[in-house]
Amino acid sequence: MSVLLARAQLFAAIEGGSVPWNEEILKLGPIEVRDRLCAGAYKTASKAAERINQTTGEEVLSQITKAAAFILTPEDVDWPQSLNDLAAPPIALLIKGQRENLTRLENSISIVGTRNPTSYGARIAGDFGVGVADHEWAVVSGGAIGIDAAAHKGCLVGEGITVAILGGGFNKNYPATHERLFAEICESGILISEVMPDVPAIPHRFLTRNRLIAGLSKATVVVEAAFRSGSLRTARDAAEIFRPVMAVPGPITAPTSEGCHRLIVERVAELVTSVSEIMELVKPINIK
Repeated sequence: MSVLLARAQLFAAIEGGSVPWNEEILKLGPIEVRDRLCAGAYKTASKAAERINQTTGEEVLSQITKAAAFILTPEDVDWPQSLNDLAAPPIALLIKGQRENLTRLENSISIVGTRNPTSYGARIAGDFGVGVADHEWAVVSGGAIGIDAAAHKGCLVGEGITVAILGGGFNKNYPATHERLFAEICESGILISEVMPDVPAIPHRFLTRNRLIAGLSKATVVVEAAFRSGSLRTARDAAEIFRPVMAVPGPITAPTSEGCHRLIVERVAELVTSVSEIMELVKPINIK
């Protein structure tokens, strides 16, 4: 049993974002954890044990290959080391697109926000995407409709590298309206998923996905967000690992800006109004 095959089985059997599983794998290694799980040693993990015994590592890798993707693990030289700052780094990731551009994540900004933006928010997200690309930094977002899509498209217009971290499997193509956008992203950038290709996108997986957006980028910018927007979770995930968080102000009467104003008032986020302000805040932390 190789480390790759053990990780592949664990990846398919265990939902991402689990701190206890991450600690167990870190302590014992993926092969021993895989063997113990297969043997039923984890009494409270019966569902994961059932799943891991239903398929082999080779079968998992075959399913990934059929989806025109590949598996990336912490043992790979191009594994994004920034993910190791998370309380629960992924067991592995599935990747589609240009693998050589994984190194571009070293200089990347996540741009996130509501799925129901105003024209103001969509324009700002698109402009920020273009501007970040002009600075030769990558744009990271979640591939959702709204602010995410505007940021991805702006980066593509600016001929930059953009990375979409999806909440479901590659074969589910969620949202379906973004099939063309995802294809365009793959031409120069990367699609990332923390679940097997046929796993559907459901609400809790988006929240789990948000920590990856925060962990993969040097800083997070929230363009528009309602008071309970999921993008606020991304911002707080970034703050928890001491990454800069920024938010764009809007009209004080606008529900779509309540979340941004909340982050600013609570001093979680710096107020920004331009790409130049964003770059001023992130470039000092890029000194090596």
